[in-house]
Amino acid sequence: MGGGVADLVTKGRPLWQGRALALLGIVLVAFSLRSAVASLSPVIDHVAVDFPVSPAVVGLIGAAPPVCFALFGLLTPLVERRYGLERVAVIAISLMTAGLLLRGFAVDSSTLFAATVVVFAGVGSGNVLLPPLVKKYFPDRLGLMMTVYSTTMAVSTFLPPMVAVPVADSLGWRVSLGLWGVFAAIALVPWITLIVTGRSASVPETPPVLREPAPEDDGRQDAASIATGPITTSPANPRIFGRLRRIPLAWAIAAVFGTSSTMAYVSFAWMPTMLVDIGGVTPAGAGLLLSLFALVGLPASLVVPVLVVRFQATRPLYFVGVACGLAGLTGLLIAPTAALPLWVGVFGLCALLFPLSLVLLSIRARTPESAVALSGFVQSFGYALAAVFPLLIGFLHDVTGAWQVPLLVLAAVLVASIPAGYIAGRRSTVEEEWERRHGRW
Repeated sequence: MGGGVADLVTKGRPLWQGRALALLGIVLVAFSLRSAVASLSPVIDHVAVDFPVSPAVVGLIGAAPPVCFALFGLLTPLVERRYGLERVAVIAISLMTAGLLLRGFAVDSSTLFAATVVVFAGVGSGNVLLPPLVKKYFPDRLGLMMTVYSTTMAVSTFLPPMVAVPVADSLGWRVSLGLWGVFAAIALVPWITLIVTGRSASVPETPPVLREPAPEDDGRQDAASIATGPITTSPANPRIFGRLRRIPLAWAIAAVFGTSSTMAYVSFAWMPTMLVDIGGVTPAGAGLLLSLFALVGLPASLVVPVLVVRFQATRPLYFVGVACGLAGLTGLLIAPTAALPLWVGVFGLCALLFPLSLVLLSIRARTPESAVALSGFVQSFGYALAAVFPLLIGFLHDVTGAWQVPLLVLAAVLVASIPAGYIAGRRSTVEEEWERRHGRW
């Protein structure tokens, strides 16, 4: 085994062989998941010209993504058990498409909020489904596909804030919001084709991958044996949810995911307003800085999955992400006008926690069935945590009339998450954790 097991993982069949539609479908869905979130806050000022949008509504809209993600993270595995991954993916994409288009026809803050809830119902289901879809169709290319998946999401995070304001200036905010529904509609095509042609039911077999035995003294596994599992995906088993609640590793991954989501959704909801207040920039400039915040996460999405799958670098990467987040927040607190783009960019590096948490959803589960359950568990509880903070940050800003206390709260969240990052770095699976404590999985 001198060449290393990690090298063997990459020697599967060609990426596109028998699964080109799945590759295209995963990329298109990944693009829509984040563009749906990042496209609204930069044009809130434009929307407010037509009808009032109070800070409370902005806070609710900011809280809507994690609330919907938590709720539908619990419901999606149950629906998937009955209808299958691909059919539920079509339902999720249809909800995203409808909500994104309806958002462009909003007539007041209530209809805007209602359309946003529809969007995030679909996004919440898509978040849960994509890691198991990757594991089903690309078990031999898991590191590469998680890189493609997370990179696409990074691109779709920085692109909307960059173009939203110019499109709203020239064509109106309704076009700026509604155009993202077109991309979501296109994402339906590959999955409907897979279902209609019956190709989702039989995925071509992948050549077996050699595995090294895991050391028995600590229950660890090498990256290949963790990342590689059966191609066929069994429906999510509700029994697994009950067991996950008793596994510290599952809670640690949920905290990692919740920390990442908290930083992201507070930023999507409040960063443009905050930067206008503390940095003295224009709304268009704040939109560009929000794009910068998202853009610096792109390199992380390229390298993090490979570093985790091949080199088990979970703990170092997590601590780097936390340190960068704290450094950026410190700069925004102490000297925001001195180097505003620098602080936003450094804070944006905490985005490496997101691709890290995505990879953990796959490599900390032994089979696709467990991956579906773990994905639902982690995203439900992680987003429930993240749902609190857009509202809390808005409340603290209203009470104090400044941004210092909200920024200190975000710093406290990062610090409090450090033990979870350490536990999530265990080279083990949830099944192994259960077996060590309770016997057979």
